[in-house]
Amino acid sequence: MQRLKRKIDKFLIDWKENPERLPLIIKGARQTGKTNAIRYFGKNNYKVFIEINFALNPEFKTIFERSFNVNEIIKEITLRLPQLEIVEYDTLIFFDEMQDCISTATSLKAFREDGRFDVICSGSLMGINYKKIESNSVGNKEDYILRSMDFEEFLWAKGYKEDIINDLYSHMVKLKPLSKTMYDVMLECFKEYMIVGGMPAIVKCFIDNKNFSGILQMQQQILLDYEEDITKYAGGLDQSKILSVYKNIPVFLGNENKKFQITKIHSGARNREYIGVLNWLDRSGIINICYSLDAVSLPLKGNYNPNNYRIYFGDTGLLVGSLDEEAQDDLRLNQNFNTYKGALYENIIADMLVKQGYNLFFYKNEKGTLEMDFFIRDKNSLIPVEVKANDNATISLNNLIENSSYKDIKYGIKLCNKNIGFNGKFYTFPYFMAFLLKKYIRETK
Repeated sequence: MQRLKRKIDKFLIDWKENPERLPLIIKGARQTGKTNAIRYFGKNNYKVFIEINFALNPEFKTIFERSFNVNEIIKEITLRLPQLEIVEYDTLIFFDEMQDCISTATSLKAFREDGRFDVICSGSLMGINYKKIESNSVGNKEDYILRSMDFEEFLWAKGYKEDIINDLYSHMVKLKPLSKTMYDVMLECFKEYMIVGGMPAIVKCFIDNKNFSGILQMQQQILLDYEEDITKYAGGLDQSKILSVYKNIPVFLGNENKKFQITKIHSGARNREYIGVLNWLDRSGIINICYSLDAVSLPLKGNYNPNNYRIYFGDTGLLVGSLDEEAQDDLRLNQNFNTYKGALYENIIADMLVKQGYNLFFYKNEKGTLEMDFFIRDKNSLIPVEVKANDNATISLNNLIENSSYKDIKYGIKLCNKNIGFNGKFYTFPYFMAFLLKKYIRETK
């Protein structure tokens, strides 16, 4: 059974080749492929790979009880696994589900100072106690957040090689329209990605079956699993508030302005009462928060309103899985991707931007006459990014570029179902090229 290639594979190889490497903590939402990636890396790059799952094997929690001395920890491990033959400087120890054994974080300093064994830890972002992890391991670990598969990884899963992706990027740089065949094929792949999403097990099911059979059930099961995790891991936070926000994301995305309004969930509720809830869901990897800008100017992080935001699913496939039966039929049978007031397109572009490392910001003036879906930036300027479910007029985009009041804006980007182009004011790219935006801006602007 062939394994799906992931970008984390290269990251892990580079990590191993760094002589100054620190113990590594790989975080991510449930089902993003953390364990599979670490296991594949460990078994293929070390003579000895030790995997300890604190959720499945709670008896291993005691390995830190006597001491955090590495020799003592290794002794405790080999007492439980007497068949192991430890090889110094060629052994990877993988502590999985570390949220069930916070002492693991304390041990990382000892492993870093000792240097004979590489250590990778993993856990669900829902379950990890951030404060304890940070206080117990500050300066002694490196963090990596693994999200669901991006569109490039989805193309790899479909069998497309680097030369195809390089060709896409070459057309982007040269502002050369794609051939009809290239455009149609990539758009079809993108539509599949919108429905399937990037959860590795779901992608693999789709690739193996060559159809959407069973996909919806898998998506809905992950959504239910997330609800269970919220109940299990929310800790001191109000679990009912978290569940209310989580369950209402599709409702607000289906509205015209998509603004998430706490008062529509609980009458009289205030945003400040939900700050911890939003932060928890954001850090868990379940959602992406897009904040409203108070002023259309740089710096982005200095001009946003923390009380005005939109919430998107961290994986568009899960948004699709949350839709009602009628919307499912419209989407799958009629391929009506404009269903849900354009929310699918916005959600997937938000997801693609986040997976490139961008924070999310939008703008809407008080009169509602000027609105922009997202903003990113290059070295010197602010870049409005408009997502069009239909190829409608770009009034707001033109106004932002042409109005001298917005001095930080030099040009814009329009993402729609249209070939590559530039009209002197904004660049037009098809949706499926959004995964190349950061590379394009970094290398050409």
